Amino acid sequence: MTAQIEYDEALIEEIAARFDLRRPNRDALATLVERIADGDGFEEMVADLATGVGKTFLMAALIDYLAFQGVRNFLIVTPGSTIQRKTLENFDKASPKYVSGGETSPFIVTPDNYKAANVGAALRDVRRVKVFVFNIQQLLSPTAKASKGTWNDDENLGGALYQHLLEVDDLVIIADEHHVYRSAAKKFHATIRNLKPRVLVGLTATPDEKDYDKVVFEYTLGEAIADGYVKVPVIVYRKNGTADERTQLSDACELLRIKEREYDTYVAAHPDVANVKPVLFVVCQDIEHASEVGALLAQDGFIGEGSAVLEITSQSSDEALAALANVEDPDSPIRAIVSVNMLREGWDVKNIAVIVALRRLASQTLTEQILGRGLRLPFRSRTGVAMIDQVDLVAHDSYETLLEQKNVLRERIMRPERATNTDDQGFAPAPTLLDVQEAAVRAESGDNPAGTVTGVTAPSVPSSEGRATEADPVAASPTPDTDDMLGVFKYTEDGDTVPVLETRTLEDRQNTPAMIQVNRIQGAPQVVFPRRESRIIDATFTLADVSDTDARQAGRDLGKDARATLSRDALEAERHGKDVTITRTVQESAYATPIVQDLATVRIGLVQAILRQPEVPQVRSSYKGADRIVAAFMEGAGVHDDDAAKGWSEARNRQAVAAMTDLIRSRIMARPKVTRYEFVPVVLPVEPVTQPEQVRPGHSDEPFQKGYQYGHWQKNIMPSATFDAASTEWALAKMLDRDPAVQWWLRLYTNGDAYIPTERGRYFPDFVVLTKDGTHWLVEAKSDRDVLEESVVLKRDAARTWARAVRDEDEFGTWRYMFASESHIGAADGWESLVQITQPEG
Repeated sequence: MTAQIEYDEALIEEIAARFDLRRPNRDALATLVERIADGDGFEEMVADLATGVGKTFLMAALIDYLAFQGVRNFLIVTPGSTIQRKTLENFDKASPKYVSGGETSPFIVTPDNYKAANVGAALRDVRRVKVFVFNIQQLLSPTAKASKGTWNDDENLGGALYQHLLEVDDLVIIADEHHVYRSAAKKFHATIRNLKPRVLVGLTATPDEKDYDKVVFEYTLGEAIADGYVKVPVIVYRKNGTADERTQLSDACELLRIKEREYDTYVAAHPDVANVKPVLFVVCQDIEHASEVGALLAQDGFIGEGSAVLEITSQSSDEALAALANVEDPDSPIRAIVSVNMLREGWDVKNIAVIVALRRLASQTLTEQILGRGLRLPFRSRTGVAMIDQVDLVAHDSYETLLEQKNVLRERIMRPERATNTDDQGFAPAPTLLDVQEAAVRAESGDNPAGTVTGVTAPSVPSSEGRATEADPVAASPTPDTDDMLGVFKYTEDGDTVPVLETRTLEDRQNTPAMIQVNRIQGAPQVVFPRRESRIIDATFTLADVSDTDARQAGRDLGKDARATLSRDALEAERHGKDVTITRTVQESAYATPIVQDLATVRIGLVQAILRQPEVPQVRSSYKGADRIVAAFMEGAGVHDDDAAKGWSEARNRQAVAAMTDLIRSRIMARPKVTRYEFVPVVLPVEPVTQPEQVRPGHSDEPFQKGYQYGHWQKNIMPSATFDAASTEWALAKMLDRDPAVQWWLRLYTNGDAYIPTERGRYFPDFVVLTKDGTHWLVEAKSDRDVLEESVVLKRDAARTWARAVRDEDEFGTWRYMFASESHIGAADGWESLVQITQPEG
């Protein structure tokens, strides 16, 4: 017969008194009972109570209330073994964690005892209250790879345990740490719904946001702090943001020692309270990391004893788990617990006083769960002693982030006004074609002047008038009735390119000769032209640039070794009616215990700081120079030979390394700039090139025409060439082509990569000439009227310097430069004669 659940205010008050429920637990009990009583059919509801307030008491009180009204079957679902063990201890009268106050003595069914003979009898006793405590994994339906004992028939039970739970008509399910099941929500809810319970009550301090609609009662951490039911969180940090683990752990151990003294003083002054020993809790990245941290804490200057450091991971022994279970015992030797991820939920102790999170706490839930390990009050209520009533979270590297989260303590359920559209991996999905088209339409209509929508940029589209646009930077093709616009680039005197627009009419196009593509003539060589380029670079640095005087002054500026302080900011809460204000309150700072390094180690660190600078060459002189600079620095800092037994704190050592680094970097940055040259090989000619199908003979007697293609050469590497002047370039080409000393020649143009850099730009000579003696010549033919122009002289001098540099490099063969004027060319009767007249270097 199904029990009739009614809301009984007097019974609630009686149970609250028997269990000594705190006000939020009493209110949560009343809310849950009222919802269950008013419910019609299955309902899932969640009670969100801050960690440390006492969800365990709420669970026991709810069972006691419903049992009084006739419910006989309760299933407590736990997410793992840690919470399962803790829950069983709550129902064990022999355990110090037993929750007293209930008038019901339920029969506890566990994975270890459900096959026992007496269990079957208890299950068949309809008057007996049964509490089943199982992990969710033990209740899931069996698979091909894994069978589940709860689904198997048992002779003592007269069937399967799961089947028994399915058949009872008053099953109430309580899901402890309800948020954990969200990752496997489908399996969890399928298993629960199959059991057809009367109600599912979830208990959690950090509900999943997808379950916010199921929350029927909420009591935030901010309220718990304001009402004095938990400790006040204190964020501890160094102002310099020191993030190394050794320093954080050293600071945490010093805070633990301070708290130990405060705890001992309080216990001595209050003989009626039980003795409590504060413990350090460290959260690590992984098992290997936890082992490293445990070994460090065992050293002198930290916890100091290996037996006082307990590592808890998935690989922990039974002995370690037993030590964890007894960590609240005043006789427990444990002073520090090092964990990875096992103790986030369900591990409830009251003597965690200092927490170090050596893993990122970006997640709000993770932050609260880890912080929650230390929120419980050691003496049941606040003592008025700050160091006892506070839990210190050492977070040198992330304290600003944690302090910014202070309002999270006040309000948890914050639904965003507009959810961000993301894919399964959390990325914003790429806009579809429809998105882009709609964005373009909005931009065109003026609905969105910027032409954009959230995450979508409206692209430009080709114009109907043939203009280039953002989406199509190439202009639309001209129609047969329009002029053909050809883009031509020309080099200026300074070597820059400027576009020159050339317009040709339809008639011009019809008279244009047919064009063909050509390559080098058969048997002609390629020429590797060594283009010389300059680079402005820093001069080579040596430690000789750092004087002893500067090093001593840097040491003097270091100052004295001062004790580091730990800043402590409490996140205190205050009620204003139903609202809670979270305030960052500055606490008295604590002095950190310095980690001392001997001076020999300090010197080594300073030498390494010098040598690790990438500009310092790794040569013998640098090693000697580093020793010299460090000696002068230490002298300036007041260190003498008789100080060998002394040491520096890590903070002073870091300051010294920073000062030394700044000194070396300042001298490195003060280096002068120098010009360095390097050669870039340019392969000539560029092939293929376009020329008219019909060209004029190079040795023609017809009048010269500028810009025409001349061909039919004997020694030109290319089939044709154009010239700017008859008496210089054309005349020289004809001389080269018939001279027996010349093997090949090549015309150079002002749109190629063969040039000589000058102070004003790029210089493009006229010819490359290869003579039969193996010499490469760079030749300039210039009219007499231009010979003395400043720009011409500048180019000529640059070319001569270039030729000397190429010959000195001796990697590209012999190159010489010839400057031939109009008169030189006219007076010479051949190549050798021209060489005699021009007198080139080399």
